[in-house]
Amino acid sequence: MLSDIEIAQSIKPKKINEIAKLANIDEKYLEQYGNYKAKIDLSLMNDLKSHDAKLILVTAITPTPAGEGKTTTTIGLADGLKKLGKKVIVALREPSLGPVFGIKGGAAGGGYAQVIPMEDINLHFTGDFHAIGAANNLLAAMLDNHIYQGNELGIDINKITWKRCVDMNDRQLRYITDGQGGKTNGVERTDGYDITVASEIMAILCLATSLSDLKARLGKIIVGYTSDDIPITAHDLKAEGAMTALLKDALKPNLVQTLEATPALVHGGPFANIAHGCNSVMATTMALKLGDYVVTEAGFGADLGAEKFFDIKCRSASLKPSAVVIVATIRALKMHGGMAKDELATENLEALEKGIPNLLRHVSNIKKVYKLPSVVALNRFTTDTDAEVDLIIKKCQSLGVNVVLSTVWQDGGDGAIKLAEEVVRLCDLPNQFTFSYDLDMPIASKIKAVVTKIYGGSDIKILTKAKEQIEALEKLGYGHLPICIAKTQYSFSDDATKLGAPSNFVVTIRNVKISAGAGFIVVLTGKIMTMPGLPKNPAAEKIDVDEKGVIHGLF
Repeated sequence: MLSDIEIAQSIKPKKINEIAKLANIDEKYLEQYGNYKAKIDLSLMNDLKSHDAKLILVTAITPTPAGEGKTTTTIGLADGLKKLGKKVIVALREPSLGPVFGIKGGAAGGGYAQVIPMEDINLHFTGDFHAIGAANNLLAAMLDNHIYQGNELGIDINKITWKRCVDMNDRQLRYITDGQGGKTNGVERTDGYDITVASEIMAILCLATSLSDLKARLGKIIVGYTSDDIPITAHDLKAEGAMTALLKDALKPNLVQTLEATPALVHGGPFANIAHGCNSVMATTMALKLGDYVVTEAGFGADLGAEKFFDIKCRSASLKPSAVVIVATIRALKMHGGMAKDELATENLEALEKGIPNLLRHVSNIKKVYKLPSVVALNRFTTDTDAEVDLIIKKCQSLGVNVVLSTVWQDGGDGAIKLAEEVVRLCDLPNQFTFSYDLDMPIASKIKAVVTKIYGGSDIKILTKAKEQIEALEKLGYGHLPICIAKTQYSFSDDATKLGAPSNFVVTIRNVKISAGAGFIVVLTGKIMTMPGLPKNPAAEKIDVDEKGVIHGLF
């Protein structure tokens, strides 16, 4: 059996200018990075007319080590729609180097449903993440330099909220002391690093609607407070102009292709468990002007990625989805039912029955809370039995949602024809898309709404520190913003060990902070961290390059 990278390397890609033609992008808008990838000039947005394009979100059940195949399904569905003769664009996030070298892997799909060149996409690509990291760390350098040069703004070094970042899983950098070595080497203080995808600048890049909007958002970033709790911004430090200069090219969406030459915009990459988990607004809105059908995805399960896609991204960019695809596997549902990973190839209807409520809660949320038509894409494995498949079909039909088998990993677009037909049908249905909370609700009420409506919890417990932070943010006038809840991706609750569809649990809110530039309030729960660590045997150990420069071991 060929690995993902061997499959990707076996396909001869089309030149990127040919892909641009398929998407009706004139070459004058292309900024090529070699033969197979390009950035698209933002002026194209002004030259394209809006039309009634359909926006399709691909989300999934709560993830497990058994895998679900959300990105693979997203790409395969786009290829399937193309086979139906539809004008389709797929819009994805860029992978972070942290998971690529860690445990999760990349984000370019798998099997015969991939975007290519997968090595480039999973590694440096067009340098967007490097630009984001540089802009983030420029702001950090200007902040500490301001303090060193006399601290005219009166920044309290104990109330600095801005961290440096690096696009790598490196637990050693979570808590550090910097500025050591005496007066000439800065002001000594405690500090720490985030992974680049957790930087507010990543979120800002993905929510910005223009270069001027990007600059304005960067200026609103709060880096810390004075001793009187007056917020200090990047604008106060006169940093947003230089930061925008570093990010001006990164704001341009990246054009690549699927293995079946479907145009793909791969741009931006915030994590969904610690940020809003969606590709850029620029790429999505551009795709909606270029295609009749746009297939996109949001990170992790629907309780994280889909919730933030709807409540943050769609609200911010005035997007209205047409349909939702919820990806599931029988293997993963059996794990949610308590089955061990090494036993998943054996039929077990009892475990599946116990695990199915996880899928049903996600399906119910999409239908009843957000009021959107949906379909379950069952990513079928050869070990899945007909009895197991029938059980899932029966349970989903009780909620009025169809189940379609998907075999895109092994069959590419051909394995998504029936799924594509169902998606087209759903897109033609009327929907009354709505949000899970109103913006004018108090911050605590918004948090509780998500916990009770989407997670299935009974209440929230706000620790004293978090209560004080909420009061301070509402006093500063930030209470009207949407919330971005950071929690474990492995459970509806804030406890990763609670699989399936737990209920009557209480989510603990331990920290609340403002991302004023991104335009949302970050709510940290449980033990979630913004700098991951590498596993005992990181994926990096298996990656190598031969004497011809060909990369091996990259999935």
